[in-house]
Amino acid sequence: MSSSFSAVRPLRLPPPCPHLAAYRSGGGTPLRCLHGCLCPRPSGRAEVRRDPGEVPRCASCPPAAARHGPRLYACLSCAAVSCRAHAPDHATLVPGHEIVLDVDRAELFCAACRDQVYDPDFDAAVVIALTSLSSSRLPPRPPEKRAKRRRVEYRSWAPDPNERAVIGQRSSPLIVQEGNASSTTTTTANSTTTTTSTSSPSSSVSSPSSLPWGLRGLNNLGNTCFMNSVLQALLHTPLLRNYFLSDRHSRYVCQQKDKKKGGSKEKSNVAEQKNPAGGSPPCLACDLDAMYSAVFSGDRKPLSPAKFLHSWWQHASNLASYEQQDAHEFFISILDGIHEKEQDQCKPCSNGNGDCCIAHKVFSGILRSDVTCTICGFTSTTYDPCVDISLDLDSSQDPMKIATSKLQACKSKIESMLTSQCYGISTLRGCLEHFTRPEKLGADQKFFCENCQARQESVKQMSIRKIPLVACFHIKRFEHSLIRNMSRKVDRYLQFPLSLDMAPYLSSSILTARYGNRIFAFDGNDSDEATELASDLELFAVLTHSGNLEAGHYITYLRLNNQWYKCDDAWVTHVSESIVRASQAYMLFYVQKILYYKASQDVG
Repeated sequence: MSSSFSAVRPLRLPPPCPHLAAYRSGGGTPLRCLHGCLCPRPSGRAEVRRDPGEVPRCASCPPAAARHGPRLYACLSCAAVSCRAHAPDHATLVPGHEIVLDVDRAELFCAACRDQVYDPDFDAAVVIALTSLSSSRLPPRPPEKRAKRRRVEYRSWAPDPNERAVIGQRSSPLIVQEGNASSTTTTTANSTTTTTSTSSPSSSVSSPSSLPWGLRGLNNLGNTCFMNSVLQALLHTPLLRNYFLSDRHSRYVCQQKDKKKGGSKEKSNVAEQKNPAGGSPPCLACDLDAMYSAVFSGDRKPLSPAKFLHSWWQHASNLASYEQQDAHEFFISILDGIHEKEQDQCKPCSNGNGDCCIAHKVFSGILRSDVTCTICGFTSTTYDPCVDISLDLDSSQDPMKIATSKLQACKSKIESMLTSQCYGISTLRGCLEHFTRPEKLGADQKFFCENCQARQESVKQMSIRKIPLVACFHIKRFEHSLIRNMSRKVDRYLQFPLSLDMAPYLSSSILTARYGNRIFAFDGNDSDEATELASDLELFAVLTHSGNLEAGHYITYLRLNNQWYKCDDAWVTHVSESIVRASQAYMLFYVQKILYYKASQDVG
């Protein structure tokens, strides 16, 4: 029986160019050393370096009809410039001059074979030229226009009259208590009725009926605004909210498991070390589960998270005090506490994929770091897991230089120089561009090149390998100088979008911009389309800091049902979008748009 599937033809690669092999064996200029003759074009591609005003022309064409344009070739042996028509003649008259270089495209071409040829050493030279020169450029190049990907618009499902009748026959009314028993809402598949009864008003600024479900103030227990601001963001993180409200971590079940483990003598000794007061060690996930139940119970009175604060003090004893703490440090500590408790109940982490606990499933991402040797082009790649991305405030001018120049110009205006106007304006996209920009490492930071077997100068570039489901961007507003032995807060204004496209900062985009269509052994997962489809993020929480290092205050702005709400400890008010944009953002929380559903769907 004959079949077309009975034999599979092996893949046959075209034979290598004999003229390129002869050029390499003839002792010509090493192709890897040509990076000094190349420079990046405004579009980011490479071209042959030339003097300003120099216009290359074909040496064989008459002066009146000399061609100058994109298809000129320079001989690698004698540097003679020829057009596409005269390059084969030059190769025929002078043997050994077949390999030429495209002037405007920086691509190898065989004039005898009349075809492009590829060489890994020459490709490495192009990469060295692009990375080393792009790291020292002053103005960043304009982003290339990306092809628009087709997006399927999300449409929430709504039952038609026939479906409402079927659902109504097989469902019972759902009773939800709103406020302090001020209203009872009975919801069925067919209708929603509300009955109101008299009750004492809530202590929040906004009326209870106008606030979304689950929005509740948190009392300040003594310089604990850092904790309240982070808890408000975590309580309204969509994936965490769904996880705890669906009873995936039940504090009652967790306590029963701790009692069973307490029977072991070895387990009890470990518990005594973690909690000398006796009993099982505190579980931050259980306290967070209790807070979710209290916040989404319908009660609008401000909640006092004293139990959670006490448990956190036992988890992070070095921070146990009534002094103001850093909100970002508290955020990392909370995720570590949830991870320690849940990693025993879930599968262990594998290769840093972030699937060992709910904290890492939601916030874990992967950063890629490429260090390229400027001598041979060898690239060392490492992957680091992260739960947040710390960004420097990017600005066109250094704030310290601005302050110094103004101090020399007018010493009487020192106080005005310390205001926020002195520090310029930054954008979140500019911070991400600065984060993923190639950086030339100094002479004191030479890395050991495995190819050169020596310490060489290098270029480092960061990129985002995996975008977390919820991306937390930490803005570095607190700086400490070891040389001057002083700390300060950067009050520079930061512009941030409601919708953020992370595609330009992905590893796949960075690699494409760096190498183009050249042949390299890429990591296949870096070009995963699923990662690019998840690159659209939507903002849902902004944590801000006002004041200075000695006396500051944290506030969280939440975006619920496309409305902004200000959570200032126990006070919850409805605010406009302009107020949020005018604040000093310290931590920004974005969720993948495919999971966010336009931020317009009711939680309940």
